[in-house]
Amino acid sequence: MSGTKLLQDRVILVAGAAGGLGSAASVACAQAGATVVLLGRKVAQLNRVYDAVKAVGPEPLLYPLDLIGASPDDFDELAQRIEAELGHLDGLLHCAAEFKGLTPLLHTDPADFARAIHVDLTARWWLTQACLPLIAKSDAGAVVFTIDDPERAGSSAFWGGYGLAQSAQATLIPMLQAELGEHGPRVSGLRPGPMRTALRGKAFQPNTDLKAKPPAEYAAACVELLSVAGAGQRGNIVDAMPA
Repeated sequence: MSGTKLLQDRVILVAGAAGGLGSAASVACAQAGATVVLLGRKVAQLNRVYDAVKAVGPEPLLYPLDLIGASPDDFDELAQRIEAELGHLDGLLHCAAEFKGLTPLLHTDPADFARAIHVDLTARWWLTQACLPLIAKSDAGAVVFTIDDPERAGSSAFWGGYGLAQSAQATLIPMLQAELGEHGPRVSGLRPGPMRTALRGKAFQPNTDLKAKPPAEYAAACVELLSVAGAGQRGNIVDAMPA
């Protein structure tokens, strides 16, 4: 990954740290010098990511939280605890996602639709809103949303609430950056190519999904956008190439 210490002495919060890209990005951030706060709902998987991160960089912090049931107050408390324990927050990387599988809208369970919209859009914004005042104190504060390809999941059939949330985030990123201005925290999006993850496995058969790459091949792109090297992508959505 990154051996150039692009994130030396930075504190990075990774939401969805137990997932495919989240875990790979957490390790890459640690290798780049960051103290990583690992946010996720599956404690056993978070513990495994904790061990991998600790083996290559500063000791991370674990923060188990289920985004489905978390309220704005829970996210405010998270930001307050990060400031109390670490003193600052320099970056937020959104990797958490909810997707049950390809389903026609007419047959989508209402609860599944609501959960997808919440985890893939509303909770991401609530977490961002809670962390922005702290990130704004950093001299290189950054928020990075990982989003799916709109041609694959944003406007194609059967992607439901997950697909709608991808399109909404593509609108949110430049809108938020315009409000924060050129001197506020950087907001950008990362659109990786197809990845071999559990989420993608719900839509594509792994043995025929020949274009998918390991998530680790996109981890360096996450590090770059979170670091000062990504300053030129303020308000943009970047199509990442595999390493």
